[in-house]
Amino acid sequence: MNVVVTVQHAGHVHFFKHAIDELTRRGHDVRVFARDNEASIDLLECCNIEYEVLAGSSDSLLSLATAQATYEARLLRRALEFEPDVMTAIGGVAISHVASLVGARSVVFYDTEHATLIRRLAFPFADTVCTPDCFRDDIGSKQVRYPAYHELAYLHPDHFDPDEAVLEDVGLETDGDVVLVRLGDWSSSHDVGASGIEDPIALVEQLEADGAEVLLSTEGDLPDRLASRGFDLESDRFHDLLAAIDLYVGEGGTTAAECAALGTPAVYVSDLTLGYLDELESRYGLVVNCAGDGGTEKALEAARSMLAEPATEFQHRRMHLLTEKVNPTDVILEQLTGDPSAPPRGTDTAEAPPRNVG
Repeated sequence: MNVVVTVQHAGHVHFFKHAIDELTRRGHDVRVFARDNEASIDLLECCNIEYEVLAGSSDSLLSLATAQATYEARLLRRALEFEPDVMTAIGGVAISHVASLVGARSVVFYDTEHATLIRRLAFPFADTVCTPDCFRDDIGSKQVRYPAYHELAYLHPDHFDPDEAVLEDVGLETDGDVVLVRLGDWSSSHDVGASGIEDPIALVEQLEADGAEVLLSTEGDLPDRLASRGFDLESDRFHDLLAAIDLYVGEGGTTAAECAALGTPAVYVSDLTLGYLDELESRYGLVVNCAGDGGTEKALEAARSMLAEPATEFQHRRMHLLTEKVNPTDVILEQLTGDPSAPPRGTDTAEAPPRNVG
C-alpha cells in the first residue's frame, strides 16, 4: 500500500512513529509530510523518519489560514504524484480534503471535543474518524471508538522504558517531592479565549514553601521571577522526566494524560475540558481537573492532596488503566491496513527493510 501520514505538531510524530516503523517493516511505502514546526521537525530527525516540509509555521489565525492553504495545495500535488491508497493524520483537515480528490481513503484520529473549527473542516470529508471511547460527542456512522488514549501510542510499556537518570541530568539531587509546572501559550486555534493558571508565581512559590522542588516548563518565555526554575533537557527525554517526577501541575492536557499513562499524578488547570481527562480523573484517579475561578488555589489544594498519597498507589492505578486499554498503534495499523499484526498478503517480512524510528 501507499500510505501518507501528515504531522503538524510533535505530538503527532509521537502518535504515529511506531506505526510508521511497522508499516515500513511490512513493506508498505510510507510518505510523511510536515509543517515547519521546530519541535516536530526536531523529533522527526531524532526518530530517523524521512519527511518533506510542505508549509511554514504560523503565529496567528490569519497566518494559520495562509499556511494551511499552502499546505493543502502542496499536499494535493504530492498525492497526485504518489497515488496513495490511504491518508491519515490527527485532526486531518488537509488529508480529508485531499484524499477525496485523489481517490484515497482518509482516516482521521482526534480526541479534542472543543476543537470545533478543525472538526467542522475535517470530519464531513473524512471516511473514518477514530476517537477514544471516552470522546463525549457522537460523530455518526463514520466514527470508530477504541479503548485507549493517544498518549498510549508511544508511552505504552510495549514501546517506552523510562531512563531513571533523568533527574540527575537536569541537576536535581533531592529526596523531596519534585513537581513539574508547565505553562501553555494559548495560541492554537482551539485554545483561543481559554485560560489556566492565573498566578504561576504564587503557585510555584507556595509549592516550594511546602518543601517541593519545582521545575518550570513553558511554551513561551519564563516569567522573570521564575526563570531560575527552568531547565535544559533534550526534547526526546521529556517523557523520561514525566516518569521520574512526583507530580505534574499544568495547563497542557496532553502532558497531563502523558503523566497518567506513566503513573505520575497530574493536576490539569484549564477551563477547556476534555473527555479523556474527565475519565482519567473519574475512573482511574490519576488526574485532577481544575477549572473556573480560583484555578490556582484549586490546583494547589489538589497538588497537596496527591503528594500526600504514596507513589505506589498511582502505579497501581496505572496498572488498572493498562488492563482496560489497548495499544493505539494496533488501532492505527488496523484502520490503515485492515490488520493490526499480520503483514500484507504476498509480503515476505524477512525481506522487508528494518527502520528504526526511535
